[in-house]
Amino acid sequence: MPRGTPQTLSVYASDDLSVVDGANLGDGLSYCDEVQHDDVYRLDEMALRRDLSVRQTGPRLLEVAETSRMGRPGAALHIDCCITFMGNDGETVDLIVLVEVDGEGLVAGIYGLPLGGLRPKHDYRIIGVDAMGPERRFAEVACVSFTHGTMITMASGAQKPVEQLCQGDMVLTRDDGPQPLRWIGQTTVRATGEGAPIRIRAGTLNNADDLLVSPDHRLFVYQRRDHLGAGRSEILVKARHLVNGDSVARVEGGFVEYYQLLFDDHQIIYAEGIAAETLLVDTRTRAALPEGLGAKLATALPSHDNRLRAEFELSESLARRPDAVELLRRASTR
Repeated sequence: MPRGTPQTLSVYASDDLSVVDGANLGDGLSYCDEVQHDDVYRLDEMALRRDLSVRQTGPRLLEVAETSRMGRPGAALHIDCCITFMGNDGETVDLIVLVEVDGEGLVAGIYGLPLGGLRPKHDYRIIGVDAMGPERRFAEVACVSFTHGTMITMASGAQKPVEQLCQGDMVLTRDDGPQPLRWIGQTTVRATGEGAPIRIRAGTLNNADDLLVSPDHRLFVYQRRDHLGAGRSEILVKARHLVNGDSVARVEGGFVEYYQLLFDDHQIIYAEGIAAETLLVDTRTRAALPEGLGAKLATALPSHDNRLRAEFELSESLARRPDAVELLRRASTR
């Protein structure tokens, strides 16, 4: 993520999760050196996830953005570790611990970014702590992904399921015409909380069939008329910002197969007839790529920063208007 482009994370404060059984009884969520295996945590009944806006400044380093509702703007945030909890029902959920430090390097705040659903009145036991590679899990959240079965428009105009694509396949892009696919990634995660896909029902944005994408996946809409007041005809909007519980909804339950598509440049392609972005390689998402891939494709992958299209992105306040989905559908057809 280029410096200057904030991203909002939905986190819990450390006091929202406290130990109800174990060595650190009564303590809130803490950093790697202080948490203990087998300690049992419980989410406070009144706990609410709050917005923490950050910028990435290094592989495991963030800073609090000036627009953040939590933390001190400009303060450093460390991606400390990834804790794996097991609930009473046997299901596991990962949580990334972010540690804010002050100018003297002292801990000023601790936040938990759950990668699945945590429920009040349920006990969660620590069964694993990863302090060596938490940036990979953090990066996977930012990797825009299509779900199994999504139909991608090829250079020939044919439709092909994303899981059948291969390296070198020629895919139709909006800006550069036919382009070769350089790499396709696949991950399987629990479809809960932040990991659950967003479904855009068929016809909602003039899509041919239901489209399921990762929550932060940005969709491209060309407005013939700027009904939303975005100030431009070409806009990108995150899928999760359009959730209305009806035509656009989060789909939870079981597991979801996600596929990441990488091209020489950050591209806009067509999925179920909707223009949607492909994987953007930046400071954060690079950690999700296989080891050696960056070096292998170094000559083929120029910086993606110049194709970020940040100025195209629709603000969350506009996207969350109750009538935003209908306005976008109408704007793209009239």
